[in-house]
Amino acid sequence: MALWKMAVLTGALAGAAFTMLPFSGHGKMATIPQQSYASDMQLQAKRSAVDFLPDGDPHKPLWKHADSMEFDTDASGKSHFPEISTRVASVWTETYVYFLFWCSYDSLNVYQGEDPKVERWQLWDRDVAEVFLNPQPERVNHYYEFEVAPNNQWIDLEIDKTKNPFNDASWNSGFEHATRIDAKNHIWTAEMRIPVSSMNVSAIRPGAEWRANFFRAAGEGRDDRRKFLAWSIIPEGKTFHVPTRFGILRLVN
Repeated sequence: MALWKMAVLTGALAGAAFTMLPFSGHGKMATIPQQSYASDMQLQAKRSAVDFLPDGDPHKPLWKHADSMEFDTDASGKSHFPEISTRVASVWTETYVYFLFWCSYDSLNVYQGEDPKVERWQLWDRDVAEVFLNPQPERVNHYYEFEVAPNNQWIDLEIDKTKNPFNDASWNSGFEHATRIDAKNHIWTAEMRIPVSSMNVSAIRPGAEWRANFFRAAGEGRDDRRKFLAWSIIPEGKTFHVPTRFGILRLVN
């Protein structure tokens, strides 16, 4: 999330990082009201008959039949970047919610030579696909964040904007993920499997409407040279963390 994210670690990792738009002032939070939702974007997630392990393969029959949304809009809504056009789809079972990202790219920027099994702080400073997910929309300021890089590095966070710091990097969802890179066609895919129990959801009710947003960060150099996409744009914000701009994830049979 780079300049688009504010996060503070405690203990040995004490410090701060704020992911914000390049035009934002350092360290400032968005100040818009956080009481109601302002986006009518919607993605429909169909029920899967079976659970499966992520392997990054987008050719599974269930993904071919899943609804998907494509976006190439800068997170502020001011520009389009078709060279990193991104598509996202979702399915669910009683125990997991799944996401698949198809990410076009012109180049890849990842941390080199690191163990992808270890959670990577500041992963947003490289190329990532991100899910912000709120299964309890009435708690507008409380949600979860999942990031995966092209080399399958990852981070997950619990977010509560009523607290300071507002993100809990010690939270561990146990989500599983896998990626593939199609160098010939300049597309990388990221497949995620998130246990609903990790988000205090005992069971998914068909017809439920969660709140969610999807993001891409891509490119090298400083954040004013990088590209940041959002499915549901945030024209009034200077950070990805504007939950009132989350769209709807509708879970159906």
